Amino acid sequence: MSGPDGALGARLTVAALAAAILLVPFMLLLVLVKSAFTPLNRLDQGVAADLHAYALQNPAFADVMRFITDALAPETWRVLVGGAAVYMVLRGAPRLAIWAVTTVIVGGVIGLAVKVVVERARPMLPEPVSWAPGWSFPSGHALNAALGAVTLVLVLLPVLHGVWRAVAWVVAALVSLTVAFTRVALGVHWVSDVVAGIILALVVVFATTAAFEAWRRRMGRPPVEPHMQGVEPESVAPKVAHEPR
Repeated sequence: MSGPDGALGARLTVAALAAAILLVPFMLLLVLVKSAFTPLNRLDQGVAADLHAYALQNPAFADVMRFITDALAPETWRVLVGGAAVYMVLRGAPRLAIWAVTTVIVGGVIGLAVKVVVERARPMLPEPVSWAPGWSFPSGHALNAALGAVTLVLVLLPVLHGVWRAVAWVVAALVSLTVAFTRVALGVHWVSDVVAGIILALVVVFATTAAFEAWRRRMGRPPVEPHMQGVEPESVAPKVAHEPR
C-alpha cells in the first residue's frame, strides 16, 4: 500500500511497536513481582534498607523528600493538565484538550486496576519516615508524574523552538525520576514499583498519541512527529491559518 493510507499505516505500526517494546519490561516486572523473584526482591529490599537508614540519619533529607512528593502528588498533575485543557478549549483546540485529559485519566485508572490485580504489599520498615495507603505496584506517584509531565510537554512543544524542546523533555524526565526517587527514599515503594509506574505511563502516552495521530490523518491533516512538534501543532497557529481560501 502506498500514498497517505500507507504512510498512516506505517506510522501507526511504528507507534504500536514502540508501545509493545515498552510494555515488555513492564510485563516482565509484573511477572517477577508476582513470582517473588529472589534477585529482584533482594534489589528492592537492599535499596529500601539503605535509603531508609539514610533518611533516619538525615531528617532534613526526609523532609525534602516529603515536600517534593507532596508538591508533585497525582492531584497536582491532574490540576495542571486540567488547567492546560481549559486553556486549550479557550484557544479553540477542544480535541487536544480531550486527548490530554483522557491520557491522564486512562493512565491513572489502568494503574489503579493493576494495583488491585497484583496486590503487592508496601515496604514494612522499622521507624518509618512516611506512610501511604493501598497496594504498592505500580507507584501511582511515579505513574502520574510521568503521565502529567509528558502530556504537558506534548501540548507545549508547538510553542517551543530549537533547544527549548530538548530542555522540556529533559525537565520532564528529571521531574518523573525525582518523584519516583522520593517514593523509594520515603520507604513507601520498592524500586520496581516506580520503574513500572514510569514505563506504564509511557505506554499509555504512546497509545493515546498514536490514536490521536490516526484521527488527524483521517481528517486529512498533515502528519506530524509528536515528540518533536507536539500532538496538534496547528492548534497554536493563528486562526487565519485554518480559514478556507
